[in-house]
Amino acid sequence: MNNSAAQKDAPPAAPGSLSHWLAGHADLASEMGGTLLGLVEPLSLLAAIKSLATGRYVFASAGLDRLFERSESSVVGSVDNDLMRAEEVVAMRRVEQAVMAQRTITVSEHRLELGGRRREFTVTRAALGSEFVLSVWQERTEERHRESHLQRALQQLEQQQKALEQIRRELQQGSGRDEVSGLYLQAQFDDQLLREIDLSTREHREFALVIIALDPAPAAVQAQGEEANQRLLEGMGRMLRANTRAMDAACRVGHSRFAVLLSGVGLATAHARMEQLRRQCMAQIIVLNGQDMGLSLSMGVSSFPHTASKHEELWSASEAAVHEAQRRGGNQVVLASIPFGG
Repeated sequence: MNNSAAQKDAPPAAPGSLSHWLAGHADLASEMGGTLLGLVEPLSLLAAIKSLATGRYVFASAGLDRLFERSESSVVGSVDNDLMRAEEVVAMRRVEQAVMAQRTITVSEHRLELGGRRREFTVTRAALGSEFVLSVWQERTEERHRESHLQRALQQLEQQQKALEQIRRELQQGSGRDEVSGLYLQAQFDDQLLREIDLSTREHREFALVIIALDPAPAAVQAQGEEANQRLLEGMGRMLRANTRAMDAACRVGHSRFAVLLSGVGLATAHARMEQLRRQCMAQIIVLNGQDMGLSLSMGVSSFPHTASKHEELWSASEAAVHEAQRRGGNQVVLASIPFGG
């Protein structure tokens, strides 16, 4: 192939592209290559250029010499058979041929056994002309080990959460509480709310009513179906049981909503407590099939008697506030508006 003819037929480089800039600064081209390599090596990236005509490396950064334990001779001049096992060589060659055929930047994963240890790499390749392949290597061994350890830890946590929920269900059987969350049912909660209104009216004190809605889960979580939703409801139940005082009350209302009564608490304190709960829920690890699903909440807070002094009006005010939290994108606490005038 006549490379000079091909270069003449090639379309001109677009203004602003690297090729266009290099065309006007040909004297800097070789210097730039060395400079770029000097920039990537501190990032633990290893670079090489291989001739596919001979199969030999014509350039290798110092990191590759260390990787393949070449203390006396360089990787330059070697072929893959000198450096790795036969099946690893085949995998390398397959990707290189695809890069030359497709003329696109290609990213592939490779496992190499070096010094008796299995090591993992992400290799990014691009064609240089019709004969050479430029490759940039990034080792992933420790990262993959950490991911593996994390996955095992998540699986263990998932088993513990399932076991605890099973024990909790057995202990609460026949208690009249919601089976999934372990919280009061709404009828019991309404009775306590009415008593709180009566007591607070007589004693001239405040309390707060909070409506909590689970925000829509990411698509990957929704794809796991109802079991994923049940795990989130169980997690929310655990958080509310752990973060409500003896004089407070929490219940499940509807499919994915909860209500909390904060006795003797004003609007500012209620907001602070619910903001703390929201942050704690965000930090919770709730696991299904080895995946941390996260827990995002929208909360609406109303106050007796400042927001409203009647049962239905308190519910409506808290509901309106939680709708506003969802309208704003979720994962936040919104205070119900306080009416003025009259």
